[in-house]
Amino acid sequence: MESGAKEEEKVMGYNSRNVKKAALHSTLTAFLDDPILADVPKKPSLSDVDTLMNLELGSAMCISILKLDGTSFDVAVMNSATVKDLKLAIKKKVIELEQSKMGHRHISWRHVWANFCLAHHNEKLLDDGAALQDFGVRNNSQVHFLPYVVSKGSGRHSKRRKHRFFLGLNKQS
Repeated sequence: MESGAKEEEKVMGYNSRNVKKAALHSTLTAFLDDPILADVPKKPSLSDVDTLMNLELGSAMCISILKLDGTSFDVAVMNSATVKDLKLAIKKKVIELEQSKMGHRHISWRHVWANFCLAHHNEKLLDDGAALQDFGVRNNSQVHFLPYVVSKGSGRHSKRRKHRFFLGLNKQS
């Protein structure tokens, strides 16, 4: 008899736990659908909520990012943020936007940062460790992407070793 009662309690507890979880999820979904909270992501992390709260308190800034196609989006970062923090916020926001539009899509951020850089008033933000405020980036500032190619030391492309190897073989014969 006791084992049957324990199993029934487990099933009831399991069901009540699922019911509570479903109720919480539906409440959270309804809460996030409120137009006042339009800037909160659909699946917010603690850092997202913290940054948005600091934005309301004035210790964070909202920066508009202008893409090369002319569209823009906003990201929120702390006032003490570095260029690297801004890049991470951009990466997170773009991934969120892409997933809401097209589902899972892989973007090579290594390729993006190798070929493009961020700029504010045509001043390139190249040093990842530099504070955004050093470049004059403030609340409601606009940062845009610029094509950027890292220059090589000599400016010439080196030949591939494979070609040198085969050329050396032809000279010996």
